[in-house]
Order: sequence, then C-alpha cells, then structure tokens
Amino acid sequence: MAVEVKELLEAGVHFGHLTRKWDPNMAPYVYMERNGIHIINLYKTAAKIEEAGEALSKIAASGRKILFVATKKQAKDIVAEKAASINMPFITERWPGGMLTNFITIRKAVKKMATIDRMKKDGTFNSLSKKERLQVDRQRAKLEKNLGSITDMTRLPAALFIVDIKREHIAIAEAQKLNIPIFAMVDTNSDPRQVDYVIPSNDDASKSIDKVLTHVTNAISGGLAERQTEKDAPKAEKDAPKEKKAAKKEVVKDEEE
Repeated sequence: MAVEVKELLEAGVHFGHLTRKWDPNMAPYVYMERNGIHIINLYKTAAKIEEAGEALSKIAASGRKILFVATKKQAKDIVAEKAASINMPFITERWPGGMLTNFITIRKAVKKMATIDRMKKDGTFNSLSKKERLQVDRQRAKLEKNLGSITDMTRLPAALFIVDIKREHIAIAEAQKLNIPIFAMVDTNSDPRQVDYVIPSNDDASKSIDKVLTHVTNAISGGLAERQTEKDAPKAEKDAPKEKKAAKKEVVKDEEE
C-alpha cells in the first residue's frame, strides 16, 4: 500500500525535536526549522516506510519472527496491540539484559513459566504451602510481565523493530553484536547510523507511532498472507487429481443411468 504524505502530516509524523537537541546525522531527513523545532521531510519518511515494509514483508514471508521493542509510555500499548495482531513477539516492559546475546538464559526463564503452568494443571501447585504458592504466583506474574509475549519465540528473531533508538540503546547494542537487522522510527535527536532501515519520524506522539506501525504491520501481514498462499498451493495441487477423479466418476455414473 502506497504511503500518503498527507496522512503522515495529519498524524504529526513530521514534528522533530528542538533544534538544539538534534543529531547532525539526521540532516538528510530534515526539511526545515520552524519555531525552534526541526520539521522532518515526509516525502523521505513515506519512501522509507515503503522500503522498510518491503523488507519486513519478505522476512515474514520466509516464516521468521520480527521482535518489536518499545518501552516508552506512549508507544507500549500501541506496539503490543499491533504486534499481537500479526502474531509477532514484543517487549514493552523493561528490556531484559541479554535478551539476544544470552538467549539461552532467557529461554530457561520461559521454560520456568511453562513448569509453573504444568504444576497448576497436574495438582502439584495445590500441595505447596500457602506461602510457597504465593511466591510461585509472584514469580509467574513477574515472568509473564517481562517475557509473556516471547514465550513462543524458540530462536533469535530475524529482525528488530524499535520505537526510539535512544531509549532502547541496549537492544540496539545486542542486535548489532549479533548482526540482526534493525528497523526503527528515528527522531531528529537520534543517530540514524545505528539503524539498518531508518524511518525518520516523530517517535514521541502516539498518533505518529500508531500511523507508522499501521503501515509496518500491514506490510508484515501481507508477507504472512503470501506465505500461507504458498503453503496452501501444494495441498491444492495434491487435491486436484482427487477432485478430477471424483468428477469423472460422476460423469460415468450419469451415463450409466
């Protein structure tokens, strides 16, 4: 889907930070300065959204996961909703140190959650004392809060999508260390050189975040649909001879009658 500059403008995607807070490396994406605030070039934003969307669509079509990261207040609910709608993992609470570089340990924590769930199903949980049950419940709640959305992520993600790279600098560092591609909304106060796919945009306003995320998740959804179509194709080919044979039998039966 083509990205319209007008809709980006209406969502306030063009508002950058105060000129005194800018990162000079964002100069290619700045259109002008107005009342002490940098204005982002939305034509470049639209082109970058389409470029990122195309790359993300290909990743989704290959069956790999894209991890969304946004822990700032105005972004976390939007990211959680959008990522969940396309069945992608997300981190909206504190970034767990070693989430990528020490993934085995993170997987152990996820398995701990599964163990607690099994205890509740098989009755083991009920045999614990009241104090022990309370401790286990608190541990489960803490794990769920921090890792709930990544329980199905059995391997490292193929890419990260980040809102506010200054805030999520630890996630950036870990992804860079493992050569995991980084897609991100980058405001005028950040260094775009840290990101593989830059989307120059206002990463502070919820309307702006929602607009960009809508385009991004639509692109990913398209890639997932493409993958499903490819999966269904062999099945359709396999069923075709059966349907043809059944139709032939019907014709023979009609002729006999």
